[in-house]
Amino acid sequence: MTSKCALIMKALGDDTRLEIFELLRNGSLCACKILDKFNITQPTLSHHMRILCDSGIVIANKEGKWIHYSINCALLNELTEFLSNTPCNRDTVCE
Repeated sequence: MTSKCALIMKALGDDTRLEIFELLRNGSLCACKILDKFNITQPTLSHHMRILCDSGIVIANKEGKWIHYSINCALLNELTEFLSNTPCNRDTVCE
C-alpha cells in the first residue's frame, strides 16, 4: 500500500487535480463537464486525468465517444484505512 499511497498523494498534490477530485466526490462526470469547470485546454485536462487514473484513485469508463470519470471507492477506502491506522500517542502530534 505504501507505493500506492505515494502515487495517490502525488496525484492529489496538484491544485487542479485536487479540485477535479472534489468535483468527482459528487459522482461520475464526463470529461466535457470537468473541462467546463476549469480555464484549461483539453490536452491539459487529459494530462491531469491520466495522472489521476494512473494513480488508481480515479477510474475512466468509455461510453461511446465519451469518457466518464469516477472515484475508485475501493482504493479510497484502502487509503483511508491505511492512514487511519497511524498510531497517535503523546509523542506524536496529531490534530
